[in-house]
Amino acid sequence: MSASASDVRALSVPDGLDGERLDAALARLFGFSRTRAVELIGQGRVQLDGGAPIKSDRVAAGSWLQVELPAVAEAGPAIVSTPVADMLIVYDDADIVVVDKPVGVAAHPSPGWDGPTVVGALVAAGYRVSTSGAEERQGVVHRLDVGTSGLMVVAKSESAYTALKQAFRDRAVDKTYHALVQGHPDPARGTIDAPIDRHPVHDYKFAVVADGKPSITHYETLEAHAMASLLEIKLETGRTHQIRVHMAALRHPCVGDLAYGADPTLAAKVGLTRQWLHAAKLAFAHPADGRWIEFSSEYPPDLSAALKLVRAGLEGGRRGQS
Repeated sequence: MSASASDVRALSVPDGLDGERLDAALARLFGFSRTRAVELIGQGRVQLDGGAPIKSDRVAAGSWLQVELPAVAEAGPAIVSTPVADMLIVYDDADIVVVDKPVGVAAHPSPGWDGPTVVGALVAAGYRVSTSGAEERQGVVHRLDVGTSGLMVVAKSESAYTALKQAFRDRAVDKTYHALVQGHPDPARGTIDAPIDRHPVHDYKFAVVADGKPSITHYETLEAHAMASLLEIKLETGRTHQIRVHMAALRHPCVGDLAYGADPTLAAKVGLTRQWLHAAKLAFAHPADGRWIEFSSEYPPDLSAALKLVRAGLEGGRRGQS
């Protein structure tokens, strides 16, 4: 590895990361995204015990890591100031801003994504966000997929960033999603406790795998119709694509979620080009004074229209059990 215009770090793997995938371990050790970790491994900038590893290699406590971190100019996608007209500001004060994110907007910049982002939209609107976190993720304490709409909180002050990151780690944030899924989950109310990690074949997806990270999803049927059910979902953990992966594992993928096995015919019938999944409620203790604050979001037009068609256009609709 060349050290020109870069910073070479060498360290042993701590006990707490024993058995982790290399890409996950790098992300935790250096504070950048897992996608960035995969890039560095692919570029040959990482050595594990003197050898050239692959991203899925498992690290052992005491193994020797050497990582070449590129110069800042190479480090990662910068935040681009891009207005997003339909991103609503739900709440704003000196410490936090809560937004209602529309579909087609990423939480923050990432390799391969050149579209709008939440942080870019906030910068364009004149908001100052926390400088804590990786450069491209400043202020971001949790994320929503590009194809998922709804509520996100972004830290504005450094103290708020620290407090909110800890609250998410402690599972002290109440995140409620609504999802329209194919078929009828049985039982109508339940908990999915199944570990999630990268898909063993398709790297752009995630899957339930035996040695994945603990992942817990609670769901309750709000409405059941002939071909689909509207669920309320609460997360204990916040894995990437968690709801989509867990519902697909139950063979009840989100309507419109073609990447995770949804029926394209049903998606076309209800006019969906993305998964029917919305972050409907968000509640947490305010990082400055501890008061409990709650926010809610209405379904956006595409999800409302699809749900209306399911309710009115499919035979045999019935109210779900509570």
